[in-house]
Amino acid sequence: MPTAAPTPVPPTSPSSDGDTSNAVVADASRSETARSTAVPSHADGSNRIHAVVVVSPDGRTPAAFHLRRTLAALADQSRPVDVLTIVLCGGDDHLFEVAEAAGAESVVRAPASTGFAATTALVSPGGEDGALWLLAQDTAPEPDALARLAGALELSPSVAFVAPKLVRWDDRSEIVSLGVSMTRFGRTVGLADDELDQGQHDAEDDVLGADVRGILVRADAWHRLGGLDRGLAGADEGLDLGVRARLAGGRVSLVPSALVATAGDGVAGLPVPLTPQRRRRAVYAERVAQLRRRLAYAPPFAAPLHWLSLLPLALWRTIVDLVRKQPGRIASEWAAAAVALIGIMPVWRARRRIAHARAASWAQLAPLRTTQAELRERLDDDPEVTIGGHRRSDLRFFAGGGAWLVLAALAVSVAAFPALLAWPVLGGGALQPLATTVGQLWNDAAYGQRALGLDTIGPADPFSAVVAVLGSLWPWAPSRALVLLWVLALPLAALGGWFAATRVTERPSLRLLGGAVWALSPALLVALTQGRPTGVLLHLLLPWLFYAGAVAHRSWAGAGAASLLLAAVLATAPSLAPATLVLWFGAVLLAVFFRAGRGVARLVWTLIPALALALPLVWNALEHAGAWGLVADPGVPWPGPQVAADASGRALLAAGIPTSDLAGWATLLPEGPTWWVPLLSVPLALLALAAPLTQRWAAGIGLLAITALGLGTAFAAVGVSVSFVQSLTVPLWPGTGLSLAWLGALGGALVALDAGLAPRVALVRGIVATLVFAAAVTLAVPSLTAFARGTATIANGPASTLPAFVAAEGRDDPDVGTIVLTPQADAGVAAQVVWGASETIGGQTTTLSTRTTPTPQDEELAALAADLVTPSSEDVVAHLADRGVGFILLAPTTPPESDAARTMRLSATTALGQRDTLVVVGDTAKGELWRVVDQIAPRPEEPASVTGLGRWIAFGQLAILGIALLLALPTATSVREARRTPRVVGPHWQEGR
Repeated sequence: MPTAAPTPVPPTSPSSDGDTSNAVVADASRSETARSTAVPSHADGSNRIHAVVVVSPDGRTPAAFHLRRTLAALADQSRPVDVLTIVLCGGDDHLFEVAEAAGAESVVRAPASTGFAATTALVSPGGEDGALWLLAQDTAPEPDALARLAGALELSPSVAFVAPKLVRWDDRSEIVSLGVSMTRFGRTVGLADDELDQGQHDAEDDVLGADVRGILVRADAWHRLGGLDRGLAGADEGLDLGVRARLAGGRVSLVPSALVATAGDGVAGLPVPLTPQRRRRAVYAERVAQLRRRLAYAPPFAAPLHWLSLLPLALWRTIVDLVRKQPGRIASEWAAAAVALIGIMPVWRARRRIAHARAASWAQLAPLRTTQAELRERLDDDPEVTIGGHRRSDLRFFAGGGAWLVLAALAVSVAAFPALLAWPVLGGGALQPLATTVGQLWNDAAYGQRALGLDTIGPADPFSAVVAVLGSLWPWAPSRALVLLWVLALPLAALGGWFAATRVTERPSLRLLGGAVWALSPALLVALTQGRPTGVLLHLLLPWLFYAGAVAHRSWAGAGAASLLLAAVLATAPSLAPATLVLWFGAVLLAVFFRAGRGVARLVWTLIPALALALPLVWNALEHAGAWGLVADPGVPWPGPQVAADASGRALLAAGIPTSDLAGWATLLPEGPTWWVPLLSVPLALLALAAPLTQRWAAGIGLLAITALGLGTAFAAVGVSVSFVQSLTVPLWPGTGLSLAWLGALGGALVALDAGLAPRVALVRGIVATLVFAAAVTLAVPSLTAFARGTATIANGPASTLPAFVAAEGRDDPDVGTIVLTPQADAGVAAQVVWGASETIGGQTTTLSTRTTPTPQDEELAALAADLVTPSSEDVVAHLADRGVGFILLAPTTPPESDAARTMRLSATTALGQRDTLVVVGDTAKGELWRVVDQIAPRPEEPASVTGLGRWIAFGQLAILGIALLLALPTATSVREARRTPRVVGPHWQEGR
């Protein structure tokens, strides 16, 4: 056919908004333009068909690659098209040459931002008896597709348009789309999306709408309906056209025998969500289309109400997205709401267009809508995993012996600590009571005035929030929660170890081994006998962090749970922060390089709650040049026994033993040989070292890295002191690093046993596992018998660290102040101000215990203490009363009492007894107590700026933790998705995802 000079192709039907600002200009055209009506019908008497192929080069695959196949498919049609128009939305000269070589009547160039609806509006068919076939560069029809579509359209005069069966570009056995419906509230429902094509839907005919790709529309219906709606952002265009066709008295019919392959890479329809950018684009387009249709379809009285509900609805859907583990949708939800909020005029034009063509009632559409029951059935359907997929095996907690392991650990715990069941409060070591009310627990966890110090204002330690959560579990007596924690520590550790082992092995016997050996860890047992709550809590949290963190890259549920657990772990053991950051950074790099960035956002989120909790403390430490204090062990500073910072001490650390008494064996066998005790950890260590040599080398290397980081943390911590109590320095507890190392070594050992490092004989595996278990039991014997032998530090703790008289007043008034004076071995005196009924674990603050430079308040407190114990000094009691301090306690010195300390105590007693403004309350078990006679001023209130800052900090932290909690809560959808992934992480490198 001879070519004509280039001519513009003017629009013939109005766009959906009535806006024709985007002009489309033809770079080349044939003798027939897109509007030509010179040929009224096809040679066989059928109506004239005008095919429009819209090309956009924005897909992942080069547009020319898809375009060539589509154009070849058009040329092979058994019923050829009468007019072909190709619209290039952007692109280069090469793409234009490919289009021009196809023999199209018109090749049109448009701006790259032009949407599918806008281009089809500018190349509408001429006449009333023709039809328009809507295609894109990635929609390749089968040879008989057009013949079947045209035949169906001619046989049904009432049909406005017919739709083919869309199948995968490279697999015609999988359905992309075959009919679209919607719920009462406008939610789009694909009737056969992503199903295997087994002919199960070939009998379906009448539908509400269809995917816009490949539909064949009557020319008269196209003109009457005004074409596609440009305000739908590229989503639901076929559904909206079907709804308007139904309201205009027409029908929409499916032709399942007509197949059109689509790659989901073109300008028509939503893109295949292969990348985060595409997913965000699809969510945005779907939500814009849903809101646009809701406003356009609503009755006149309801449309303003829908418009006013846009922002509240966006807030509600934000919460729903978090619960559904889809936080990536939130930004798109708000952007769509903003677009709908300002798009009043386009909505008005859409409503006017519907009213102009409407010839039927909305009630006639009701039978074609998807009901809520049908939607729930579709969502709750859990089809079999597709070919090549994975179905998760049963957990088998009861059948596999996990429940029996927990019960056995509970029995051992009761036997090892029988008296704890009768104790109301736990004391000894680093233990103190908890606050008496839940409100005080959470007040100690907030920014503001601290419970210690003359007038200390600053951030709370994140550990205070962990203590508040623990105490809230037993709200009527929070201190009892700590006692129950001690009783349940062994069964909880066994439970956590068993679940952590499910990420490593499917074998029930190895899971039991993992739970048992984790509960018998020397770091946990020593922390239990010495009274170290941070060590106990950390050991209980670590396996659950491993359980959730191992799959944090897979799902938002795992990432949410891991983020909360990581925040609790770092709050309990700040010294693990460097090791945790190394592991986190390594996980992010693996996701970037080996998973093409999938899961990076989830991994990034795991660190956010921990940062939110720690940020106020970090900012305060950096502001006061106390960065080293950030790694201090939180809670009560206590210089308990531990290994020395020498070669022998580090050898014990390498064996997983945190104390120089060989985890109690030196005390149990004071005269016997104990050189063999560190060798009990050798079987576990050898298995961990051999794990990278197995088929599951990736998992083995990862667990070995965890072991190395844990040991490195323990080696770096031993002998390092960053906090102080009275005149003593408090070294960091290396047991936190050992718990992390024990986790990695135990996991590596299970990998080696599971992968069959030794000859694959069950007997050999059983012997090695028994050896590891026997070594762990032997190592645990001294700690498990320490309470019965009287060598444990824990004791029946007092309800208050202050005398009962002060505690009684402090329970009613938390602002009662007590200055505690403690004589020191070097003839000095340590001073501390305690507010309320007692010192508490949650009320401790590393802001005070790690401060190396005195503040003006510290100097004031030192001067007050010096004046109180000096007989010749001026009366300072009035100054104490002005500060809100009503009691003075002269506490006993830590035994054994030195001569200098005894002299100081006697001198202080004499000086305090001579003051007329003090009344002796008596000699108590906590020391000698005096009460101030003068009028006691109220404790100075914190400034309004501090109160406001504290509220903002609390709001921000609660918001982030609330988001993490919503993400962590399981839903039916997240459970279904989890079933499709292996429970064991990294059975091979290829499956380690």
